[in-house]
Amino acid sequence: MKKKKSKKIIRKKGDFIAKNYSDSWNYIKDSRNFIYSIILVFLAFFLIGFFLPVPKEIAEQILKFIEELFKQTENMSQSEITRFIFLNNLQSSITGMLFGVFLGIFPIVIAMVNGYILGFVALMSVGSEGFFVLWRLFPHGIFELPAVFISLGMGLKFGTFIFQKNKSESFRNYLWNSLKTFLFVVLPLLVIAAIIEGILIIFQG
Repeated sequence: MKKKKSKKIIRKKGDFIAKNYSDSWNYIKDSRNFIYSIILVFLAFFLIGFFLPVPKEIAEQILKFIEELFKQTENMSQSEITRFIFLNNLQSSITGMLFGVFLGIFPIVIAMVNGYILGFVALMSVGSEGFFVLWRLFPHGIFELPAVFISLGMGLKFGTFIFQKNKSESFRNYLWNSLKTFLFVVLPLLVIAAIIEGILIIFQG
């Protein structure tokens, strides 16, 4: 009897996870236009940061920000770096998603800033080590960027609840589906991204 009950519990848990995982991907599909919009904004500002001259004041602020990050992580172990990366990405992703409720402005701003900074960093890296360095940078974002794009895309969609006929129902629906998708899709991607980046930073350092 106990074995049958435990099997039923395991089956129910498996069905619960499978259903919510499937629902999460369906919500991502429904939100794809918002996610594509975030990707376009990110790419546009990446290209601006990479190809256009960066004002001296902005360059100094970005370099100062990067220097502070290096100081924070220079004596960390691999597990500490992994945790640091995960928590930073987690904070950025979930705030970008939830604060999207304010007309989707916050996710767009995050995409602009992150794209611009990454473009500037890529330019600096190419200037010092050549274009081949971009292939070394690629693995760092292979899981992180999709997770961030999905979060910001859902945040952008979240902000459109105000334009729906039934605002309160749309608010609850967008919030619930965003949180569920974050838990079942985004969070695992952020965990994998943090582990990979932690390993790469240790080996490349």
